[in-house]
Amino acid sequence: MQTITIADAKNHIDEEVKIGVWLTDKRSSGKIAFLQLRDGTAFFQGVVVKNVVSPETFELAKKLRQEASFYVTGTIHQDDRSHFGYEIEISDIELIGDSEDFPITPKEHGIEFLLDHRHLWLRSRRPFAIMKIRNEIIDATYRFFRQEGFIKMDPPILTGTAPEGTTELFETDYFDNPAYLSQSGQLYMEAGALAYGKVFSFGPTFRAEKSKTRRHLTEFWMIEPEMAFMHQEESLQIQERYVAYLVQAVLDNCRYELQLLDRDPAILERYTKLPYPRISYDEAIKMCQAGGFDIQWGDDFGSPEETYISDQFEQPVFVLNYPKTIKPFYMKEAQDRDDVYICADLLAPEGYGEIIGGSERAIDYEQMKAKMQSQGMNLEDYDWYLDLRKYGSVPHAGFGMGLERAITWICHLDHLREAIPFPRMINRLRP
Repeated sequence: MQTITIADAKNHIDEEVKIGVWLTDKRSSGKIAFLQLRDGTAFFQGVVVKNVVSPETFELAKKLRQEASFYVTGTIHQDDRSHFGYEIEISDIELIGDSEDFPITPKEHGIEFLLDHRHLWLRSRRPFAIMKIRNEIIDATYRFFRQEGFIKMDPPILTGTAPEGTTELFETDYFDNPAYLSQSGQLYMEAGALAYGKVFSFGPTFRAEKSKTRRHLTEFWMIEPEMAFMHQEESLQIQERYVAYLVQAVLDNCRYELQLLDRDPAILERYTKLPYPRISYDEAIKMCQAGGFDIQWGDDFGSPEETYISDQFEQPVFVLNYPKTIKPFYMKEAQDRDDVYICADLLAPEGYGEIIGGSERAIDYEQMKAKMQSQGMNLEDYDWYLDLRKYGSVPHAGFGMGLERAITWICHLDHLREAIPFPRMINRLRP
């Protein structure tokens, strides 16, 4: 007899198999017990018929408690009524570990209760589906950048400076010197691009921003590619190909998980069509003003404005060339205007706002140095970064995508906290 996983059931129809499982729920009558089972690969139903199994097996089936672990032996059958499509007719049960008073029951629980028990909540169908989709997006990210000719580089997590000149950093003692948890690997990726052409990083980043919105976490994961000899339009093409590739990967490999989340694949299929629309910041401001928003040129977009802009399109939309006053120092100035940078944000549809921010990078040594001085930055802290403009500077561009923001959009979640296994927010540091 073969030991399989639930996900393998489709390959063993009408065969007797053995599976290690946990019980998520059950119901029984006098003659039959229906066990809802999971094994980490999928969920499906086990059926125990009284007159088919031994009295001991049927009695054990009735006494099993939520999240007890056990082996089931039985025959796989096709079941078109279920999400999964298969079930197992159980002939024997071997108890492994009992479970008593599991705190997350099939009844409704508040979000704070579920987050307090996140280590157990991860076993439920919804987080299961989200984490499987997260894993697919991570895997697809590596596949995409490999086929596009990028190499992966790992920037330091501990840094001595702020990449974006902000004070919203987590400070720590580094052998009697101040150090900070990284909020971006971008500056280091620029060094990598000038060494290897096309590079990307994929790692944790930290923002000490005291925000309680549904779009913010204090610890999250970022994908940050950087490309030498590249201008904005070429970068935008890579960005849209990347996003469309991720969506297609989820459609190809996570149909079961999308079904568990009630996420309509037909909606996601719209986001695989290229190119994505592009509008200027100027056009976006006029669009918001026409929509009744009290916003002026030079203001940054908040969540309501981003939602309104994206609602005007059926695909993700690029907003190009923001004012200098609301973007970081490292961006390249537009050649035909002195008030905007060559940059872009990608806004996701359905009200999810910015998921990617990118730009061409400033390449002139004297201009970069003057800009840093005008912003009161310590040049000694950034001397290595200035060196990149000193020795063989070339046009280059890059972008950053927040992994959790992309997951939240693709899965159609209400909050980023569901898109990461153990969310960190200003009021949450456990479990």
